[in-house]
Amino acid sequence: MGQGNQSTVSEFFLRGISHWPEHQHMFFGLFLFIYLVTMVGNLLIFLAIICEARLHTPMYFFLACLSLADIGLSSTTVLKMLVNMHTQCHTISYIGCLTQLYFFLTFGDLDSFLLAVMAYDRYVAICRPLHYTTAMSPKLCVFLVCVCWVLTNLVALTHTLLMAQLSFCVIGEVSQFFCDIGPLLKLSCSDTHVNELMVFAVGGPVMTIPFLCIMASYIHIVSAILKIPSGSGGRRKAFSTCGSHLSVVCMFYGTVLSAYFCPSSVYSTEETASSVVYTVITPMLNPFLYSLRNRDMKSALVSLLRGRLFISQAQ
Repeated sequence: MGQGNQSTVSEFFLRGISHWPEHQHMFFGLFLFIYLVTMVGNLLIFLAIICEARLHTPMYFFLACLSLADIGLSSTTVLKMLVNMHTQCHTISYIGCLTQLYFFLTFGDLDSFLLAVMAYDRYVAICRPLHYTTAMSPKLCVFLVCVCWVLTNLVALTHTLLMAQLSFCVIGEVSQFFCDIGPLLKLSCSDTHVNELMVFAVGGPVMTIPFLCIMASYIHIVSAILKIPSGSGGRRKAFSTCGSHLSVVCMFYGTVLSAYFCPSSVYSTEETASSVVYTVITPMLNPFLYSLRNRDMKSALVSLLRGRLFISQAQ
């Protein structure tokens, strides 16, 4: 069948997390709690950075952008899953599926790019401290975020438009709890070679290039830290500034590589678990990882919450 926008399917079935109806209420409560924690945690991080003058630095600027990206990623996947669990109707419209695919790719890739930018920021701060102020100027920081946003939107738009050109002749079941490229390609009755080529030519580098940049940055960072005298306390301070970011990187890329670069030929629980971790769990944990061991962030959060409480009591 030739390619073209000939889809005769109006909806897809999403496989979801569990096949057993008796588990739906338990999973609904669990994921609703996770989603609310994600929203509140990331929103508090964002507001604290905006309101606290001490946090108006490149590192926290990128963290604020990452919090917004995490809110978008979690909302894109979890909200529809919660609706399906609540209504016991695991369908998504054709347009809704393509829309979800676009925003999932946008925010997922944006997370990857922002983590790479944050690694570069730590590299400059530790390896080029005397040039940090000039090297990471506000204009450059805004430019880097804008480049990340434009690139991820272009990549997501390319994959979504190519997906819209495929034909889906039978209402099929997407082997995930959200619309993703791989499961949708398996349902198409069109020639998917162009789509698969773009996945390898564009999708692969979008994940691997930021990951390699992060690894290169940390190789230089570790090398610089090891040159610091062990008794000065500088090593501990330098490692502490990178610990939270490195934890997020390991969790995010570990599950992404497991899901996309080592996929199973059939649907598996492990594949779903990997998707849950990087689309649901990681956005929830990011605020905790970046704030628990950060005195400035904890102080800003306390000031923010006390300010809101004072305003509430005054009213």
